[in-house]
Amino acid sequence: MGAALFGAQREAAAADTFPSRPIRMIVPSGAGGITDILARVIAVRLSENLGHQVVVDNRPGASGVVGSDIVAKATPDGHTLLMVFPSHPVNPSLFAKLPYDTIRDFAPVTLVSQVSPALIVQNQFPARSMQELIATAKAKPGQLNHASVGIGSMGHLGALLLRSMAKIDFALVLYKGSPQALSALMSGEIQFYLIGSVGTAVTHIKTGRIRALGVGASQRVAALPDVPTIAETLPGYEARGWNGILAPARTPKHVIDRLHREIVKIVRSPEFNEVLASEGARAVGNTPAELDAVIRADVRKWAAVVKEAGVRPE
Repeated sequence: MGAALFGAQREAAAADTFPSRPIRMIVPSGAGGITDILARVIAVRLSENLGHQVVVDNRPGASGVVGSDIVAKATPDGHTLLMVFPSHPVNPSLFAKLPYDTIRDFAPVTLVSQVSPALIVQNQFPARSMQELIATAKAKPGQLNHASVGIGSMGHLGALLLRSMAKIDFALVLYKGSPQALSALMSGEIQFYLIGSVGTAVTHIKTGRIRALGVGASQRVAALPDVPTIAETLPGYEARGWNGILAPARTPKHVIDRLHREIVKIVRSPEFNEVLASEGARAVGNTPAELDAVIRADVRKWAAVVKEAGVRPE
């Protein structure tokens, strides 16, 4: 009993010393995207809560591998964190070899948010529903064009999942970014586009230039409440983006617990939810074990999609 009490006291004392210096939050993508935006909002609030500055460090490259490798090899003391997105569990299937193990080399903290892709079409496109789009694609195998932004992106993989589950064939046309893909859609160069974030498309939908036929999440989204899920047409379909925070493996439990408690407090705040709503996303703030389950499930799911489609990295 005495040893247990001593251990608890020692852990509590250790918890009081964290953090002991500024924290670096690695964002394995460039500035300006939703991952970067959310990381910076969290960093500001977390700096206030912990009493030490949290600095966002953008380290893009190789679909997030460059930044993730930095954290995998960092000292496991909670002073280096990683803000990940869905490419993290996809990369083991895209790359023959990674410099780290996606599961074993990281300690989950919490799932910050989920964002739903939206399947959009030009307003003049005749299909008015997912059922009609699928019927059109079946009537014209290989003749419809779908935009994709980045090999292994959620829009790209979600389109491959749609092609497999609906048993349809269409061409995938790669673009540098969403602005170029949206321009191609509105000009008629492509017929449909599973855009990675509902928030990116909402303005164009409201102006009537494009229509949304379905969302990739398992439930309808607040930003487009009248748009059905793709799963309402294809039961079991789900493609959703997310952002989560990881630490290096072997980070002490008391440090993970402190980070989890403080970050979840931020994620569930009204201010943070306003930022999420503007991006068409929703807050989560789940347990480390639940984030671990999300990552493991996505590794398995997208490995099957990548293998079936024969996808290779750019």
